[in-house]
Amino acid sequence: MSGPTPGSLMRSNSAALPFIMVTLLLDVLGFGLIIPVLPGLVTGFGRTGDLSESSHVYGLFIAAYGLMQFVFSPMLGALSDMYGRRPIILLSTLGAGLDYLLMAFAPSLEWLFVGRIISGLTGANITAVNAYVADVTAPEKRAGAFGMIGACFGIGFILGPAAGGLLADFGPRAPFIAAAVMNLINSAYGFLVLPESLPLKDRKQFEPSSANPFRSLGMLRRYPVVLGLTLTVTLLTFAQQGMHSTWVLYTTFRFDWTPMQNGFSLAVVGICAVVVQGGLTRVLVPKLGERMALLVGMSINAAGMLGIGLATAGWMLYAILVVTSVGGIAGPAAQALISRHVAPNEQGTVQGAVTSLMSLTGVVAPVFFTFLFGHFTSKNAPIQIPGASFIAGAVFITLAVFAAIRSFRKLPEVAPASVVPAAAH
Repeated sequence: MSGPTPGSLMRSNSAALPFIMVTLLLDVLGFGLIIPVLPGLVTGFGRTGDLSESSHVYGLFIAAYGLMQFVFSPMLGALSDMYGRRPIILLSTLGAGLDYLLMAFAPSLEWLFVGRIISGLTGANITAVNAYVADVTAPEKRAGAFGMIGACFGIGFILGPAAGGLLADFGPRAPFIAAAVMNLINSAYGFLVLPESLPLKDRKQFEPSSANPFRSLGMLRRYPVVLGLTLTVTLLTFAQQGMHSTWVLYTTFRFDWTPMQNGFSLAVVGICAVVVQGGLTRVLVPKLGERMALLVGMSINAAGMLGIGLATAGWMLYAILVVTSVGGIAGPAAQALISRHVAPNEQGTVQGAVTSLMSLTGVVAPVFFTFLFGHFTSKNAPIQIPGASFIAGAVFITLAVFAAIRSFRKLPEVAPASVVPAAAH
């Protein structure tokens, strides 16, 4: 097996990069399809059918996904550094399609959990995808490239929830079948058009320690700047995971929204994300600089979370979502800063470690935030605060801002073109 030549890779990128973006789009589209029906499906398998009581089970269901991403992200990242990005990406898309079929015909909550676990494993392809983008994009253009990744997520949230709400009329399993078909078709197409992005000269031998999610996090100490930024991204992601975990629960309880209304609201989120990450990111990040863009974006996100938690009418959420969407510049800015300070042959491993830690928030956050929701909406609560999870999210993002400010003290004014990691202690 030989690695790609620069010329062949350049000729292939016209089909490869769109495939990468479509893969990310389908990841989010598939997830978005099932969002409007998932809480009701989980609640339907419960004994009481009560939303507040079932929220704890729903939180565990979401946490299963994050747990598997935490376990397998570093392994897939390290394997992509050794064998290349292509096989990891293609296998994950195939697995996602088969998994949606499993969940579509799951006869019980236990089988849904099994499907969710497999989803977490296949969803770890974001590690190889981020590394692929870093492979084929110049350092100074990576913020824009990661912004396009964010735009794909946004498009997925435009089409997915809206389509999921429509498909729900045909039954709660219909969105799963649709997601399966799309992923299987995309996997077959990728087999034909996706070239390898990592040359053989940049491959590195697989180290067993790389498969250990906890030990892989230890390698971040070799990059002190990345370690500090990773804490920032982790706190930000933790808060965002809380929003994703409780949005449908919150709007259903607080404003009595239907699956269609929830789907529409998430579609609005997606439209805003496309505008910001597909357009404004390319304008605002260069003007503000990556550091300032990160701080400004997170500050806007914190204010938005607080506003959602304190909203007294459903229409307020739309106004807040539109304004808060500008905070989407924070993610691409952070990813660009991290990638600038990592050696080329360790992009996959570092991205795997970062993704793994972010995935760990997907284990803890759903349990934590759905517990807050369940506690403060239960009949036995001393005081009902339906937006408690969003208020808590604002607090965590504020902590992320302070973590970023601290990490900036270790950043050089100009990042070097090639990075040599600090010696491990």
